[in-house]
Amino acid sequence: MDTKDLLKKVRKIEIKSRGLSNQIFSGEYQSAFKGRGMAFSEVREYQVGDEIRTIDWNVTARFNHPYVKVFDEEREMTVMLLVDVSGSKNFGTQTQLKQELATEICAVLAFSAIQNNDKVGILFFSDQVEKFIPPKKGRSHILMIIRELINFEPKHKGTNVAEALRFFTGAIKKRCTSFLISDFMSSSFENELKIANRKHDLVALRLYDLHEEEFPNLGLIPIKDEETGQTAWVNTSDMEVRFEFKRAALERNGRLEDLFKRSGVDFTKIGTHQSYVKPLMTLFKKRGAKR
Repeated sequence: MDTKDLLKKVRKIEIKSRGLSNQIFSGEYQSAFKGRGMAFSEVREYQVGDEIRTIDWNVTARFNHPYVKVFDEEREMTVMLLVDVSGSKNFGTQTQLKQELATEICAVLAFSAIQNNDKVGILFFSDQVEKFIPPKKGRSHILMIIRELINFEPKHKGTNVAEALRFFTGAIKKRCTSFLISDFMSSSFENELKIANRKHDLVALRLYDLHEEEFPNLGLIPIKDEETGQTAWVNTSDMEVRFEFKRAALERNGRLEDLFKRSGVDFTKIGTHQSYVKPLMTLFKKRGAKR
């Protein structure tokens, strides 16, 4: 893609994602992803509705009247985007490719983050770490990340989520909020997921295409694996073939959801056939309700 076309595409994504982050996501983002903790601010008299656990018992005893501690939230955070750029990113039979979906999601998350004065960084991974851009603030930094998301060409096509999580855990020392964006068609990564989520606040976004989970009846068709380059011929008119394919996909997805639940990782799935707004809003609201 030449520079002119690239800049035009970056601008188009910026306009759309900034609009969404301003109009829809900013409030939900703030309630769903809080800062590292709370800093003590002052003591004031108890008011109806204050939580009992905030009562300062020493001051209350001294003045014989209830007082509570007031805290200011430490708002500034670091947000890391861990993005799968393996061969399957180029798959998409519906509205868009997985890569295009991932780019827009990352842009919305990044603009929501900088509105809250958060730093944003990104890690591209295939079966190895392809590129790491350290967290920084500012619009120009976000636009550079979007350019990379559109134009980045990985050297490898496989997927290794465990390797990405190991690098991330070692590279980012302070606790941060991180979004792991992938189709998760990878070898085992349970231990690395648990370690990363203990150190950081990890959120998993599974990108998928409907035809990865259910074959349409198209007769005998060639199916190419984007990660291995191998092609196989599949008779999609055979009902048993279609049933077995769907059963295996449901089983794989069930194991993945169980893994996220066991590891305490919040997650959602987003298809190439749908808008990402509703799944993200539902996830944000769910997180906000837990806090």
